[in-house]
Order: sequence, then structure tokens, then C-alpha cells
Amino acid sequence: MTSEPIIEAHSLTKRFTVKKKTVEAVTDLTFQVERGALVAFLGPNGAGKSTSLRMLTTLMPPTSGTARVVGHDILKQPAAVRSSIGYVGQLTSGSFAQRVRDELLSQGAFYGMSAAASRTRADELIESLDLAPFATRSVQQLSGGQKRRLDIALGLMHAPPLLFLDEPSTGLDPQSRANLWQHILDLRTEHGTTVFLTTHYLEEADRYAERVMVMDKGRVIADDTATRLKSHLAGDLLTLSFATTADADAAIAVVQTLTDREVARDGQASVTLTAPDGDALLPAAVRALDAAGLRVDRATGVPPTLDDVFLALTGRTLREAGEGEPSDEHQDENTQPAAAAEKTGVQR
Repeated sequence: MTSEPIIEAHSLTKRFTVKKKTVEAVTDLTFQVERGALVAFLGPNGAGKSTSLRMLTTLMPPTSGTARVVGHDILKQPAAVRSSIGYVGQLTSGSFAQRVRDELLSQGAFYGMSAAASRTRADELIESLDLAPFATRSVQQLSGGQKRRLDIALGLMHAPPLLFLDEPSTGLDPQSRANLWQHILDLRTEHGTTVFLTTHYLEEADRYAERVMVMDKGRVIADDTATRLKSHLAGDLLTLSFATTADADAAIAVVQTLTDREVARDGQASVTLTAPDGDALLPAAVRALDAAGLRVDRATGVPPTLDDVFLALTGRTLREAGEGEPSDEHQDENTQPAAAAEKTGVQR
């Protein structure tokens, strides 16, 4: 099992009936994730990210297709899947009236761990996730960041090899987000945990994920490292400014000889282009312009973001794509059990 992918999805599709109309939330989702990877799943509201996670974690059955998660079939072996994964949904997992350490011990009992093993594991997680100062507090007394750390501790109580995180840092202040990410990275370093997460914070995916999957309208439209996606689909934005509009017009022809990307006038006396490897192209362009007798007053290069990737793929930014679109929180005859299960986490 150690050599096989930890997630194998094949043509996963989910359709809902909403007001007598069929809505296809996820279409033909097919991919693999290797053990130990950190994968970020990106897309606007309504793209199908959370629905995909719920299918993979057995909270919601697919309309068609299947998947194997930690070696188990999500349709034929849902209990085995649930016992092998951790899942942190968008809702707080803890019982508000229960104290933090007691909540972890209850989680261990739920998984059939012995009392001694539960105590040992709870203490390990409390220490590693910086929950010691709050271990005797009730869940309702915790801050947002503390609750999210408890959510992750609950998902990790049984030491699963695979952790699903659905928007783990949403609503947290920058310091809490940074702390939470450090804990996630430490989990991978210390335990080799595979992490599959959704996030709206593109800079998080860009900085931490080894692989980025971009979803739009229920389909995966890009899947690669953040660096390659930005280089191949977006590129650096280069701007060259001149003293006069005439120089800018003349510069377009010179720069165009260096690239197959479109060079255009931007404003009164500037030209711009978006191109891969802009850090190499920019000095070459300045040298060519100087040789042509065109003095560059200012040259700037702005590296691309993952939002630029989404814009290149769809003609919209992620924010624009999410505005006015429904969340992928659809309701039909299959979703009520899933919603109830997620409120306390798949582990419960």
C-alpha cells in the first residue's frame, strides 16, 4: 500500500436537484495524490471544491464515478475510509460545553483507542498544537484560531496518514493563520502526513503547496506546481516607461522582436507585456532598446499570482468568479446526513 497513491479519483461526478432543476456540482473529477504530498484545491465559491471533499471523505455519495482513499473504496468501504483519514470541515468540530482535553479523549474513545493510548495521544497533540494553556477550558471559551487548532487535533487523534482540510484558515487573523500553517507544515515534517486542502487564500497555496489544482464550474481546469502554472499560464507583467509617446510607440516594435507575446501601449508613454521568464526578458529588452537609441526611464517586472493564472484560464479573477455565485452547499435527498456529519467532523 505504501507505493500506491493515497487518493485515486476516477470520474467522480455529483448532480443535485435544486428546484426541479439538475445542477452538476462536480464533473468527471479524475486525479491521483501521492503519499506525503501537500495539495491545494482552489476555485471560487460554487466551483465544487467542498462537494469534492465530501465525496472523497464519504460524507456524500457521488452520482457516478468512484475513488480509493488510503487504499479503500469510498463506495464499498466507507467505514474503512473514515477510520483512515482526518477531516476538518468549515464548521467547528468540538462540542462547545466540553473541555479541550476531554474532547480529545472522547475522540480517542470513538476510534476505539484505549484510555491510556488516548491520554498519551491527547497530550502529544495538545503540546504540538500549542493547546496546553487552554486544555482545561471549554471549547466555547476558545478563540477562532484556538478552535481551528482543536479541529485539527480532533482530526489527527487517531494518527491518520491523510488529512483533509476545508478552508482551515478562513476567518483567522494573519498571526493565527501563520501559526496554523506552521503546525500543518510540522505535521508533514514529523509524521509524513498527506494534506489535501481547499483555501481562498491564494498566497497560502502559492507559498506552501507542492501541487495546485484549480477548479471552476465543477471541473479541474489546471493541475501543476504553482511555479509552472504561473510561468506557463500567466507570466511576469513587464512595464517599460519612456519620456515621450513617440518613443513608446517605437519601443513596441523593438520589444516585439524579442517575444511572441503581445506588446501594447499602456498609458501615455509606457508599454507592457506579459511573458514567462520576465526576469530574463526585461534586461534583454532594455539592452535592445538602448541599442536602438530609445532610453528607458523606468522598467518594472511584477511576478504573476495564482489569481493571474485563473484570469488567464477563465477571463475572470477568482474574486469576480465567486461574486454572486452560490456556494457548493447544495441540498437534495443525499445532503442532510452529510451536513449533520460535517458539523462534528467526519471523524465523529
